[in-house]
Amino acid sequence: MADCCSTPATGDDHPRKRRCPANGAECCEVSPRTIAHHISEPWTWMPTAARWFFCDDPDCDVAYFGDDGSILRRSQLRDHAATDERLLCHCFGLTHAEFLRHPATRDYVVAQTRAGQCSCETSNPSGRCCLKDFPDIG
Repeated sequence: MADCCSTPATGDDHPRKRRCPANGAECCEVSPRTIAHHISEPWTWMPTAARWFFCDDPDCDVAYFGDDGSILRRSQLRDHAATDERLLCHCFGLTHAEFLRHPATRDYVVAQTRAGQCSCETSNPSGRCCLKDFPDIG
């Protein structure tokens, strides 16, 4: 994943965001491949929607939803924790609490991302690069 933090040019005129049916938050599109890596029993999932979206609100019961009304709930995911021990960087298993204790861990993630060693598209439930999720401290 050479440049996971950039947005690919798709030529697609569909909006890349949609409102969550549960909380109304604006949510980004995600690939079915990403979803299959995060649901607890992917072999039972038969996606029916043409497009899928991820709600990143940990307090919302909906994790993924399709443009056909399909919903996957947080309880259907492998990891649905919403604490300081939640993963901040899914590729390298870095938690939010670890980053707060050792802010230089962000430099490690940046270096690994530049080296193409990340797997954000499948490891991160949002299917996006985690670098934007690192809190500003200072």
